[in-house]
Amino acid sequence: MANIEHFRSARPIWPKELEKEKNITAGFRGVVTTRKESNLTLHIAASTLYRCYINGNFIGHGPARGPHGHYRVDVWDLSKYAKEGDNLIAIEVAGYNINSYYVLDQPSFLQAEVQAGMETVLATGSDGGFEATILKERVQKVQRFSFQRTFVEAYSLQPGFDRWRVDGSISFNRVACVETVAKTLISRGVPMAEFTQRYPLKVYARGEVIHRKLQGDYWRDRSLTGVGPQYGGFEIKDLTFILSDELADLPVRSKQIVQQPHEQEDSLLLATHEFGILDMGINRTGFIGGTVRCSRRTLLYVTFDEVLREDDVDHLRFGCVNALRYELEPGTYRLETFEPYTLRYMKWIAAEGECEVSGIYMREYANADAGKARFQSDDERLNAIFEAGRETFRQNVVDLFMDCPSRERAGWLCDSFFMGRAAFNLMGETKVERAFFENYLLPDRFPHLPDGMLPMCYPADHNDGVFIPNWTLWFVIELEEYLERSGDRQLIDALKPRILELFDYFERFKNEDGLLESLESWVFLEWSKANDFVQDVNYPTNMLYAASLAAAGRLYQLPDLLHEAEKVHEVIRGQSYDGEFFIDNAVRLNGSLVLTRNRSEICQYYAFYFGTADPDSSPELWNTLLTRFGPSRIQTNTYPDVHEANAFIGNYLRLELLARYGYVRQAVDESADYLHYMVERTGTLWENDGDYASCNHGFASHVVHSLIRDVLGIYRIDPIAQTITLRFCDLEISYCEGVLPLGDDAVCLEWSKVDGRVEYQIDAPPDYKVVVENLTGLPLHRRM
Repeated sequence: MANIEHFRSARPIWPKELEKEKNITAGFRGVVTTRKESNLTLHIAASTLYRCYINGNFIGHGPARGPHGHYRVDVWDLSKYAKEGDNLIAIEVAGYNINSYYVLDQPSFLQAEVQAGMETVLATGSDGGFEATILKERVQKVQRFSFQRTFVEAYSLQPGFDRWRVDGSISFNRVACVETVAKTLISRGVPMAEFTQRYPLKVYARGEVIHRKLQGDYWRDRSLTGVGPQYGGFEIKDLTFILSDELADLPVRSKQIVQQPHEQEDSLLLATHEFGILDMGINRTGFIGGTVRCSRRTLLYVTFDEVLREDDVDHLRFGCVNALRYELEPGTYRLETFEPYTLRYMKWIAAEGECEVSGIYMREYANADAGKARFQSDDERLNAIFEAGRETFRQNVVDLFMDCPSRERAGWLCDSFFMGRAAFNLMGETKVERAFFENYLLPDRFPHLPDGMLPMCYPADHNDGVFIPNWTLWFVIELEEYLERSGDRQLIDALKPRILELFDYFERFKNEDGLLESLESWVFLEWSKANDFVQDVNYPTNMLYAASLAAAGRLYQLPDLLHEAEKVHEVIRGQSYDGEFFIDNAVRLNGSLVLTRNRSEICQYYAFYFGTADPDSSPELWNTLLTRFGPSRIQTNTYPDVHEANAFIGNYLRLELLARYGYVRQAVDESADYLHYMVERTGTLWENDGDYASCNHGFASHVVHSLIRDVLGIYRIDPIAQTITLRFCDLEISYCEGVLPLGDDAVCLEWSKVDGRVEYQIDAPPDYKVVVENLTGLPLHRRM
């Protein structure tokens, strides 16, 4: 039987014998006849991904991702585009059936139902009204987009290829479907996405390519060469073409930077071998679209990226094939990608034929609630950083906390710790974070991983058995903060067995001193030299371990864990500190543990952040970090034997420590030094301090939390005790105002320096108590 909570009569179906076929797209359609005032909704679950239409109008893309063996149900309101009489519902479902960090390798299906009020008017299943076809215009045997994601998009199109979605009288090659195994269905649990259309702001460059075989080796990424029994996809010998090779054979012959404004209605005319590079203004994430008219057969490529290299788009910049391929017979086509991509720049190339491309757009796929918060100060740098943080967040938080919306679209631990804070500030609730934790809660086990271990990112398939053991410790620390934000004791208690199993896993790695030693798989700290020093005893990992033990001890009232946490800190202090800095690691030689001389900046931040050290116990080290480290350290070459930290995550831990210990003015100044150049380049915040990887990384949205806490002054909101704590700090700026959503309500705060004092005004929900701390050194006055 169907799960009545989600479906009244729909059953999961798929074209017969194709449930496990790789990279096929099926089309489903049905007609519903309604009255004008009907409340029409589409309830839908699918594997792998779908997009849906009514009367040719785009409605949505999904589903929200769930864990292995569980499928989230989306509900779309169709009323906006519904009409009295017949309405055509069309759904496209891509069944990928390969492992990735992005979506799960599970058999394809669609379960969908259209309801008009309390009546089911269309449903998948026997005689439910949907008919199906295989949409063969998407080329099946293509390479993967990246090691972490599924397939690139390539199409061979005839005019009218999409008319079946608009006109129910258009026939298509109907195929028989069968009901599949019943699915375990769960609610979406997170807000629906936003699909605003955005348009390029200017034509950055025009030019020509030539067709010439590459004079050298073609790009051969692990996503191409690694396909086999353990890593899904099509082997090179079976590919219809290699998209990255074809583009390598199209080097630029000439290029002119034009910087010409581009209006929504403008067209891009491309003769054979011509290209145009368009600029969206900032990074955007979503579906690339436009109308293409060609009078003769045309081979059209679209490449894209977040930044330019030598005034051109490098579509292979960080291990992705950022490219699309369209074979077009003469005619007019409304194109839109099925998959979302991230870019500031897009390059349209007519490799063969000629075409006119008009109405170029990106249909955003972004968080719809991230715009509720407001921040405005008299420092325009901070305002710009806040908006870049918000933009980074909204593109990385649709159905879960993602590391980046481009290369991976994966839900990583540690990243989620930082994003959970930003989510509460920007959205005023914890729904996405709860769904993120729920994904880790529901599976019986995680295939390919040792008992007790959690995946480093999830939902994902880790067939190669790789995991980051110390990353799971961030899960525990975030869980404690989640409880403070949500009061969701039920979820905390449900996760208790999983947390205790995790600590049981680590028991076998404890050495005679009670420290973790020789952890298996991929031990990771951050993107810096420190990651070369992770064996045999890695002290930063043990600092994190101690903090997670303490968090679990507090969460579950387990004093033994609290005691063990302090013992670990004590051992680290005795072994790792060399009188000047904490050393990163010790190695086992002839049975004895021997300290190395490896010292890194991130190791020092771990020590202070997780409680192994503090300014009182380690005043000289703290003073060194405070005065000799920071954004200018690389230029001054201070302490060259202490390896520099990177944006992910050392620079952010530094900013947190400065704020924690009262150096808020310095933290604000350094955040501008660390981040403002990113804002100017992409309008989003980056994974690293250089543009060689993701330039739109979810964890970096944490800066909105910092600005709200340290500059606006909303230091803490405790929804359990219903208390708002304001903390006004000594800052150079003289004015700030902001709004934070809080459930269905909001907190509004404004302050300014007037006549030698700080005046503020706050509007808070009536059931909340306001507590004020004044650290400005000036008199404080509340305006009523």
